[in-house]
Amino acid sequence: MSLEVGEITLAVDAEGYLVDPAQWNEQVAEELARQERIVLSEEHWAVIRFMREYYEQHHIAPDARHVMKHLAAFKGADKAGRNDLFVLFPYGYVKQACRIAGMRRPRAWSTG
Repeated sequence: MSLEVGEITLAVDAEGYLVDPAQWNEQVAEELARQERIVLSEEHWAVIRFMREYYEQHHIAPDARHVMKHLAAFKGADKAGRNDLFVLFPYGYVKQACRIAGMRRPRAWSTG
């Protein structure tokens, strides 16, 4: 399968996750978000950029709890919960946030 972004064609797996996360950029994120019917806000970008930085350092997608902690700090709140992520990504962290951030689908994770 493939994803068309401008004049570039990127390989995606059967679920729409990038095969090579190194090919991700913000234009790719915009296209993936458009496919999910999500208009990216500053909160979305805070989550996505954090995920990308974490991936660059650790070579894996961050666990949702790390993302929630970052989101809370971004919002100036004491904490953020799963519901905060579901407001941004209604079909779940793995299904939408990981996909839009250009991660491979994490193995053995639920869709939440």
